[in-house]
Amino acid sequence: MATAASLPQDGVPASPDAIVVRFAGDSGDGMQLTGGQFTLSTALAGNDLATFPDFPAEIRAPQGTLFGVSAFQINFGSRSINTAGDAPDVLVAMNPAALKVNLAALKPGGLIIADTGAFTKRNLDKAKYDANPLEDGSLAKYDLLAFDISEKTIEAVKPFGLGNKDALRSKNMWTLGLALWMFDRDREPIHEWLKQKFKSKPEIADANIAALDAGHAYGETAELAGPLKQVHVDPVPTAPGLYRTVTGAEAVSLGLVAGAQLAELPMFFGGYPITPASAILHHLARLKEFGVTTFQAEDEIAAICAAIGASYAGQLGVTSSSGPGIALKTEAIGLGIMTELPLVIVNSQRGGPSTGLPTKTEQSDLYQAVYGRNGDAPMPVIAACSPSDAFEVAIEACRIATQYMTPVMLLTDGYIANAAEPWKVPDPSTFEPFPAKFLTEKNGTDEEGNATFLPYKRDEKGARPWVKPGTPELMHRIGGIEKHELTGNIDYSPDNHQRMTDARKNKVEGVKVPDQEVALGETSGKLAVVGWGSTYGPIHQAVRRSIEKGCSVSHIHVRHIWPMPKNLGDLLRGFDHVLVPEMNTGQFKTVLRDQFLVDAQPLTKTSGQPFQIAELEAEIAKFFDDIPGNEGGQVPANDQQLPSTEGGAK
Repeated sequence: MATAASLPQDGVPASPDAIVVRFAGDSGDGMQLTGGQFTLSTALAGNDLATFPDFPAEIRAPQGTLFGVSAFQINFGSRSINTAGDAPDVLVAMNPAALKVNLAALKPGGLIIADTGAFTKRNLDKAKYDANPLEDGSLAKYDLLAFDISEKTIEAVKPFGLGNKDALRSKNMWTLGLALWMFDRDREPIHEWLKQKFKSKPEIADANIAALDAGHAYGETAELAGPLKQVHVDPVPTAPGLYRTVTGAEAVSLGLVAGAQLAELPMFFGGYPITPASAILHHLARLKEFGVTTFQAEDEIAAICAAIGASYAGQLGVTSSSGPGIALKTEAIGLGIMTELPLVIVNSQRGGPSTGLPTKTEQSDLYQAVYGRNGDAPMPVIAACSPSDAFEVAIEACRIATQYMTPVMLLTDGYIANAAEPWKVPDPSTFEPFPAKFLTEKNGTDEEGNATFLPYKRDEKGARPWVKPGTPELMHRIGGIEKHELTGNIDYSPDNHQRMTDARKNKVEGVKVPDQEVALGETSGKLAVVGWGSTYGPIHQAVRRSIEKGCSVSHIHVRHIWPMPKNLGDLLRGFDHVLVPEMNTGQFKTVLRDQFLVDAQPLTKTSGQPFQIAELEAEIAKFFDDIPGNEGGQVPANDQQLPSTEGGAK
């Protein structure tokens, strides 16, 4: 990836095609807000982009500590951007802890912008520095721009009569102003945003605008040698249309609403706050005009049971959580499968078992999604590969749920949920409606030949009829106890249970999913790199680079996790080797081996950070020791695991 990289002192390309910037500071320094507004300005400038917000796990860690660091990374450029970038070209460090936690990720020669006002003895001690790194020569391999941002912020907002503590809350805006100048961004949209955000407190808006403008002016007027230069990044060529930035949580929410509209159903969302899934509840609560009812329940079990009740009543029931909450919902998911009611369950995966790493990303709930219920309880599972992809995946989940009368699990993760990228708003007319059908009259006959209602009589898809309670002459009983295969009466008989188990299994396995396509490369060759979920971007770029080197490698990315595309097994058998990178200990690898008897080899990572392009490219190279530049490579052994590294650096 060609980049402005280190912004070297001997000159910067007039228009680099991609730059990676990371803002890092204390969790109270407003780094997520700074990154979000820089993202807005970058999108308005016409660049493609991808972001990665990295939150501390603690709600409010002690100020200045290593575990309280919050970071926001953005990769933007004049070409297609698929990932938030590997090593940053620029690191903005608002305190010593931010520098220490993120320095390992910065590429050699990269630019550090540091606030000397925060590098006090106390803060250095909290970050476990024996000496000030800005002064001891330890940063010699980087470009360093260190000055007192705190003091300059206080000076900028002095006319507004703020005390030092309140004035320093604008420090992030001063830093944003400098970044806007550095990358030739317009300040006016940020001015308008600040006026709107603080319209009830105009003096606060004015102070923040003054700080923003002061940071911009500093970049314009400071006669600094070397590191600080203005860099222009050309807009990316884009098709005409309406564009907006979207996070995965926003895209899932909009997709669920669109899916309910296409099914011609009101939507009921039952949720309980949990990181990183809470944002879906927040977004849906603002969409009431589209027939959306949101309910914040007292716990996870109540949330899903309320959603199941809504589905029984004739609405599209939806619930959302992360791994620990999905575990609590498991019995009720089984109830949804047993009663055969449509239900969409969004799982925004996070790191580790139990509380684990609540603000970090992982893909370790795949076993839970595919297998994690008591009894034989099959359920369709689909996975989004990017923030914008989550929109269409949510619609697909609604389609499967309503057409096949089954719960469906939609997998995202912390990276997808929080990351943002540009999204071309689709034309609603391009989506084919799938209106839900409710039975309104009796559908069978009894032993005497009289018309009767058979609540478990199945259609060609294997789905039972959906009946709204109160429909005349269609009174029926559903619940968690096994039912007769037609009448719905309680039936414990062995033969009936066998047939009902088979019917539920066959229905899910018969869900119509598109054939698997190859995302990049040929349909056969030496190596297939198979991914799912948020690994799409780094895999795609690593495969692209490897193909450019002459490697026979292809990228296959699976959306439909269960049931899988019918042609996937034949496709995988067309390759000599199959490599499966996952942010877990090899779960999808196991599913592929089980279903298709292919020797899928895992590449695992459980550091809470996304894969980097470079580390995937290095693993691909091991399969191609005959390619120039790849000498010494070897096919990795099974169960290859990447070492965990601080800051996600290799």
